[in-house]
Amino acid sequence: MTSKRVPALRPSGARLLVRDIVKDKWLYIFVLPGIVWFFIFCYVPMYGVVTAFQDFKISKGIWGSRWVGFDNFIRFFTSISFGRIMTNTLSISLLNLAICFPAPIIMALLVNELRNKSFKRTVQTISYMPFFMSWTVVAAIWFELLSVDRGGTVNMLLMNLGLIKEPIFFFGASKYFYSIIVLSNLWKGVGFGMIIYLAAIAAVNTELYEAAAIDGCGRLRQVWHIILPAIKPTILVLFILTVPGILNAGFEQIYAMQNNMVKDVSLVIDTYVLEIGIRNARYGLAASIGLFKSLVGLIMLLTTNFIIKKFGEDGII
Repeated sequence: MTSKRVPALRPSGARLLVRDIVKDKWLYIFVLPGIVWFFIFCYVPMYGVVTAFQDFKISKGIWGSRWVGFDNFIRFFTSISFGRIMTNTLSISLLNLAICFPAPIIMALLVNELRNKSFKRTVQTISYMPFFMSWTVVAAIWFELLSVDRGGTVNMLLMNLGLIKEPIFFFGASKYFYSIIVLSNLWKGVGFGMIIYLAAIAAVNTELYEAAAIDGCGRLRQVWHIILPAIKPTILVLFILTVPGILNAGFEQIYAMQNNMVKDVSLVIDTYVLEIGIRNARYGLAASIGLFKSLVGLIMLLTTNFIIKKFGEDGII
């Protein structure tokens, strides 16, 4: 008489989770403060989204304010400032995406080719130091560089080269505002982005370079056929995470650098929300604009991830 073997019962998902937590308890304890912070400041406030559909009054609170449905959204989409706000926001965001996103990749490839280690470390340190400055400090530095006074380095240089006869008030001319925003953002962030790509380049197997050199590949072909394919997953992940911020032109930067003389090109969604939400106390309208931004970001994230996966690459979802 043959005995039947009873299949072993697989532990349930809850038991597997408990077992993993017990096994890696110190890792979970390490990330616990971040999880708590994220829950308190990102998930708990989400109940306030209902104010986007209300004529919210502080005195009445969330549950006592009048319900207006989609009136706040309609008011924003039909306002006379909507076209200008969207144009400024998209222009700055697309310029940042086109210039500031590939710049750290190019910088990392160039720095990786440096053979003098001391000089290489010096370049890395100098390039990512601006990242740790606040936008208030960065704005003050750029105000000094572009000043019309005798201390304005850029104006003095242009005048000494004979390119201009009189100093230019860069921060008072609308035609220069986009360039100032993009260049200052590039100056502040290119170094830190470069560090991420240098870390990805450092993980490339050095035997691939040796094999390519034996086959007659120069440095340029090694960069094209070895380094870029190796760091492509990192590039794609960062690209997927960057595109959803298409309506985020950078509140801190623009708020620190704007003035009334360039209000026509500096009014973006974030500064508009501050103006109507805090200064004019139209909290429901401000909340509806924030919700609109979040929905657009979610759609862009899912769309970008879907397109990249359609081309056979790994997404983040």
